[in-house]
Amino acid sequence: MLVIGEKINATNRSIAEAIVSKDDEFVAKLAKAQAAAGADFIDINAGSGQGSSQHEMETIQWLVEVVQAATDKPLAIDSDSPEVIAAALRQHRGDGLMINSVNAETARLASVGALAAEHNAWLVALAMGEGGIPKTVEERLAACETIMSYLEGLGMGAEKVLFDPLVLPIAVDSSQGLVTLKTIEKIKSRYPAAKTVMGLSNISYGMPNRKLVNRAFLLMAAYAGLDAVILDPLDARMMSFVKTADMLNGKDPSCRGYLRAHRRGGIVD
Repeated sequence: MLVIGEKINATNRSIAEAIVSKDDEFVAKLAKAQAAAGADFIDINAGSGQGSSQHEMETIQWLVEVVQAATDKPLAIDSDSPEVIAAALRQHRGDGLMINSVNAETARLASVGALAAEHNAWLVALAMGEGGIPKTVEERLAACETIMSYLEGLGMGAEKVLFDPLVLPIAVDSSQGLVTLKTIEKIKSRYPAAKTVMGLSNISYGMPNRKLVNRAFLLMAAYAGLDAVILDPLDARMMSFVKTADMLNGKDPSCRGYLRAHRRGGIVD
């Protein structure tokens, strides 16, 4: 399972402070720590909800520069703004990057989809459209079909797409865990070449013992067909669950990945 490290996000107070002070060392250290912990991609998000669009563009370019200097792990450029994504791509060097994200809205498909196609980037595609997050599996799958049809018109194949089935807090609607799991299953059946991804911690928002809820849902989602997860790779127990999920789902031949992690002390009970 691909792990996308979520720590470099401007909504995190420590990152927001580092951005204000342009603390290269703090950001670089956090990027290196996530890479060392097993992250396959380092997500960077400069959107704090404050400041101008121009400031956000300058900030994400700074983050791209600092993180790429600190680690050779590929980046996941994460923003609601196509302009901010474009600014990050102008600063980015090399291949293998990910863009997070697009949805089925026509304007966003036209802007962000085109950027992904131009840069041969992996693209996170949210299973939603103009009306927000659909409540049903069928509506989410319909959004995925709209997205895939458009991206194919741009020359993108399903192998470059990571569909996000969307995770709503279980505390808000106790049926939504199953909706997410069933959406993953349907996406994998409809687009076997595509990958699935989700922001894991959304499921436990508003609940006590959140880490326990997250770990249980990770194993369930892995069985449903989850290919990638956005999480905190510095959570050693959670990373142990990632290795365990891969092993139990037949994605770790001869259990080699799990055993290597165990020998390094990377499996925490």
